[in-house]
Amino acid sequence: MSTAKILVTGATGRTGSIVIGKLWEQKNNFQAFGFARSKEKIKEIFGSTEGFYLGDIRDQDSLKPALKDCEALIITTSAVPQMKQPPQEGERPEFTYPENATPEIIDYQGQINQIDLAKEAGVNHIVLMGSMGGTNEDHPLNKLGNGNILIWKRKAEQYLIDSGIDYTIIRAGGLLNEPGGKRQLLVGKNDTLLNRESPTIPREDVATLIIQALSIPEARNKAFDVVSESEAMSQGKATTDFAALFSQTTSGL
Repeated sequence: MSTAKILVTGATGRTGSIVIGKLWEQKNNFQAFGFARSKEKIKEIFGSTEGFYLGDIRDQDSLKPALKDCEALIITTSAVPQMKQPPQEGERPEFTYPENATPEIIDYQGQINQIDLAKEAGVNHIVLMGSMGGTNEDHPLNKLGNGNILIWKRKAEQYLIDSGIDYTIIRAGGLLNEPGGKRQLLVGKNDTLLNRESPTIPREDVATLIIQALSIPEARNKAFDVVSESEAMSQGKATTDFAALFSQTTSGL
């Protein structure tokens, strides 16, 4: 039986790189490729460019070859704010986005490019990594560089839902650089989980959830928020039944 070809965009990002690494550990199940702009960054993280397509989500012509014969697309791309300059003592830092890498360009138009070309290529399933907070237009993340990043992400999510391709939209809470597989995961909707004391989740757990979504039917055509209990609260009962977790989620924004 042939393995399914999977493309991971944003594969040199902090979460995307975990996703592609985990997929490569499952070579019997997946034929995974990364997609990224910087050859230098790929080499820095992975040692070589083997298993990668070089390109830019803003350039449809560079995306097309990567999506050829793909069964599924995993989107982890995101605009990244940059600090204007170190703040003076007692002042808050100010942020901006590069002119051609604003949330509107990366998180909206860049995702539309990926969705449109995936549909054209016959991709059957798109797993999109999003962010919680999109129900609140006044969320602090939207103020960074006046980028409205969560608003643009939300618009792209709706575009995916309307595309007709099977989707799984995973909106993570605050991302932690801590080991995964040790916590109980909690899913929700409409940012209600933000009311928790610490609405966070390890990146590694998000990566695991993304990969589980590829092969579990209960993950299809679902959009949901996800956070984790602390290790102490989880009491050694980490989430392992992902079909049951996905069954708690619903379709639509």
